[in-house]
Amino acid sequence: MLTKLIVDCSTGVTTEVELTAEEVAQHEADALAFAAEQAERQAQAEALATLKASTKAKLIAGQPLTAEEASTIVI
Repeated sequence: MLTKLIVDCSTGVTTEVELTAEEVAQHEADALAFAAEQAERQAQAEALATLKASTKAKLIAGQPLTAEEASTIVI
């Protein structure tokens, strides 16, 4: 049972109300979209970390960098 709080600012009265079916469906859709965005951000962060590690290893070994690896270097 999902609920929402409704606050009447003029009186300070708060009321807890159950969400409608449409609100529950929207909440679930929003939660799925958020989870997908979080997963995408995590995958991008992991890919960047891998690329930076590759860049560092190549710099230490004196090997040439790819353009993508070179773009990870902050000057």
